[in-house]
Amino acid sequence: MATNHIKDPDATLDWIFDWSQWLSPLENITSSVMTVSPGITLESSGFSASTATAWVSGGSEGRVYQVSNKITTNQGRIDERSITIRVTNR
Repeated sequence: MATNHIKDPDATLDWIFDWSQWLSPLENITSSVMTVSPGITLESSGFSASTATAWVSGGSEGRVYQVSNKITTNQGRIDERSITIRVTNR
């Protein structure tokens, strides 16, 4: 699993899933579900017509966690994407 994001164990940070390039014209997000690996905390989440945001806290130094976003659109399409976060003292 490639790590593409880093956070401090004491930080609460937001990560944005930008779906705008994937959505077709006049298509927008109608629901968004975030999931996280055990050991890291999803503080809150939200979405707009073309993006979804996860606010994440916690985690143990040296560990790698996954945050996944599953969306449904007004055209009935469903897709899921994931990012990995490495927790490191900064």
